[in-house]
Amino acid sequence: MGKSEQKERFEFEQALERLSEVLKELESEDVPLEKAIALYEEGMKLSKMCSKKLEEAELRIEQVTSTE
Repeated sequence: MGKSEQKERFEFEQALERLSEVLKELESEDVPLEKAIALYEEGMKLSKMCSKKLEEAELRIEQVTSTE
């Protein structure tokens, strides 16, 4: 695994971890509305980033398996 792949994996794992934290915060009942909105926006950005990374990984896997 090259440095670029390690960095992407690390960023993906960090994003997933933060997304989990955001979800826990949103599930608590005492979050003020403004903070809940900010958390929701952050969670959506993280979710989109993770989805994009997963799509890229899936494409790479398809390319590798189709060349065999």
